[in-house]
Amino acid sequence: MTLCLISHDSCTRHAMGAGHPESPQRLHAITGHLRRTGLAAELRWQTAQRATTEQICAAHPASHLQDIQDKLPAEGLTMLDGDTLLCPDSLEAALHAAGAAVQAVDLVMEERADKAFCAVRPPGHHAEQAQSMGFCVFNNVAVGVHHALQRWNVQRAAVLDFDVHHGNGTVDIFRDKPNVLVCSSFQHPFYPGRHHDLRRENIVNTPLPAGTGSTKFRKAIEKQWIRAIDAHQPEFLFVSAGFDAHREDPLAQLELADEDFLWLGTLIRDLAKDLTGGRVVALLEGGYHLDALARSTHAFIEGLDGL
Repeated sequence: MTLCLISHDSCTRHAMGAGHPESPQRLHAITGHLRRTGLAAELRWQTAQRATTEQICAAHPASHLQDIQDKLPAEGLTMLDGDTLLCPDSLEAALHAAGAAVQAVDLVMEERADKAFCAVRPPGHHAEQAQSMGFCVFNNVAVGVHHALQRWNVQRAAVLDFDVHHGNGTVDIFRDKPNVLVCSSFQHPFYPGRHHDLRRENIVNTPLPAGTGSTKFRKAIEKQWIRAIDAHQPEFLFVSAGFDAHREDPLAQLELADEDFLWLGTLIRDLAKDLTGGRVVALLEGGYHLDALARSTHAFIEGLDGL
């Protein structure tokens, strides 16, 4: 089966103002690159569905959704925190971003795809149970995990987060749910500085110093993640795929290269083949140098799908 790429036009209408790094151009850069290189023709493209209230509220309290609805502006921008803003189209984008995760799970569980990549925004992994932050409104990957657990009776899942910023929101949501393993690598000390030192058997935090580079990054992943994943024996792998650890990214300094994202995709494909029957759903998180983001996403998808 071919990897399925899921997106929605509404995700390009969410805009947080001129100069904001989390811009609609990120998706345009990815999709344009995939078409120019011919990789787009190797993928199945699907239009994301809209998440329901019930699906959002599996990961967040109803009050959080209501707060977003109440703050949505009729025009202009409103702030959720110092980095995260809403425009009139933001709620539709956020609901389709979370809905893409749900749809991806359904496609995989119904064996219409064995893997899916959700090219969506706003990103999600900083959104905690009741707090939007760090460019994130809803925690898209958490919505997808809850759907797998509740709709498809998946007993054990794992979230692998290689964004350069710690996946504090995902850790917050699953910290007391031992059937969900969360592995997050991140530059440290760095934003957001929340939950990075949490101690739980199902939480694997992998802090890395600025300038880590490819070799040390790969060794840390192999040492800390693979053993935990093998012990957890997940039935489904989820990925928070952030590409801002790239050496060209303006917001971080981990100094990774395109080839590291190919390596990550290949590693995750091999883990899924051994543990989950190939089931993987990946969601776009960070990545703010447009060309590096496009190349890294391409490399990751190639590795994930074995192209």
